[in-house]
Amino acid sequence: MKRFVFSAIAVAMFVGLAGCSGMSTQGRNTAIGAGAGAVGGAILTGGSTAGTIGGAAVGGVIGHEVNKPK
Repeated sequence: MKRFVFSAIAVAMFVGLAGCSGMSTQGRNTAIGAGAGAVGGAILTGGSTAGTIGGAAVGGVIGHEVNKPK
């Protein structure tokens, strides 16, 4: 059951990212980083809420800093 929920969240996240076509590159990178971080945090911590939120926060920050305008 836990694996199904995780897969459903991942699919919903990627479908939601398809709606980012009007976003700036930096905003899109932030959203993608947060999504990837959430997935990574969930995997590394066995699905704990704190790990998922922490991964999303770290991924969002990293995504925000990638290709940041100088």
